[in-house]
Amino acid sequence: MAYTSDKPKPAESSDELRARIPGWGVDLDPKDRPAVPQERVDPDFSGAHWEFPERQPEKWPRERSIEHRFLTPVFGTACPPRGLSGRIRRHAYARYSEARAAHWLLLLGADRVDELESTLRSFVSRRPDNLVAETGVRAELTRRGLSSRLGHNRADVVHHPIDPVIVVAPWVVGAGLAYTLVRRLARRRRG
Repeated sequence: MAYTSDKPKPAESSDELRARIPGWGVDLDPKDRPAVPQERVDPDFSGAHWEFPERQPEKWPRERSIEHRFLTPVFGTACPPRGLSGRIRRHAYARYSEARAAHWLLLLGADRVDELESTLRSFVSRRPDNLVAETGVRAELTRRGLSSRLGHNRADVVHHPIDPVIVVAPWVVGAGLAYTLVRRLARRRRG
């Protein structure tokens, strides 16, 4: 029974499990368990003060794994899925089991698409992203960035040369594409 205070009943009896799994039930004898003096067993006590927890209201359709009949009683609401990344996430949950690699690869791809969407959204807003502050370039120059990395047996030293490429290259490519687009539009208006 999913999401209740009841514990599920074992499918097999102790004798069947002991016959099938070598060493199963080795701690059934209280003399073999080191925690026995502190152990208090009450089979009717589950620790829960509810039969089924109160359900959180669902303000919009949430992603739900196809393995589950319904949503968990409590779920996150901080980032509602939106745009293309939201569609990719919904597809991953609606189509693939959590046991499939495709499910997780689609969710990873949706994260990358979401990052791109938020970057594009910042360009059209009145307050675009501050690349110098957010990428830590200023801190590299003023807060001993290079000396803090060298000579300290850090595992991430090997990828330092590629960091500027990974961080800066998308912005340079984007700026180049924007420049080319604006230039073509200007030529069309003139000609």
